[in-house]
Amino acid sequence: MTAKDLLHSQQVYFCTDEAVALEQQQCLDKLYDFNHTRPTEVARRQELMTELFAEVGENCYIEPPLHANWAKHTHLGKNVYANFNLTLVDDTHIYIGDHVMIGPNVTLATAGHPVDPEYRRKVAQFNIPIHIENNVWIGANSVVLPGITIGENSVIGAGSVVTKDIPANVVAVGNPCKVLRPIGDHDKEFYFKNRRFEEGSV
Repeated sequence: MTAKDLLHSQQVYFCTDEAVALEQQQCLDKLYDFNHTRPTEVARRQELMTELFAEVGENCYIEPPLHANWAKHTHLGKNVYANFNLTLVDDTHIYIGDHVMIGPNVTLATAGHPVDPEYRRKVAQFNIPIHIENNVWIGANSVVLPGITIGENSVIGAGSVVTKDIPANVVAVGNPCKVLRPIGDHDKEFYFKNRRFEEGSV
């Protein structure tokens, strides 16, 4: 198994391969270019996104600055919106579905390190994929940890730390993030606390 294969093996490996580091640096050069585009350079940003990411669906928008370990291990569906300071610790794959909204200062981290200090002293690491399914909204300042799946249509409240899988069609909040309630008829009537949608607004 090559050093590059180990990134995606979900096994513990040691971050000592210079060829992998060089390849990562090339990805980071493109990321630098993306983050230094002007707001008016919309077409240039779109072009760079297709070079940066493994997949980019139509109508995706990411607000700079974007931070990533690689970027090319991240897969974007259609109509993905991410606000500023998205951090992708994508040492293995991150899959983001269609119509996903990501608030500012969110971290999606596939990488972890053993708790045992001897392994950490040797720069040991493991990477486990993250799956964000369609129509998910991740609130500002949230962190999603390695191996997590967030189910379709679910909402992650601001400031949450997602340590376990979240099922579909729920609102989940907190540290650690837990299901607060299902998404239901109440949410078709009220958009925020006691504020109702205007009739015919949808």
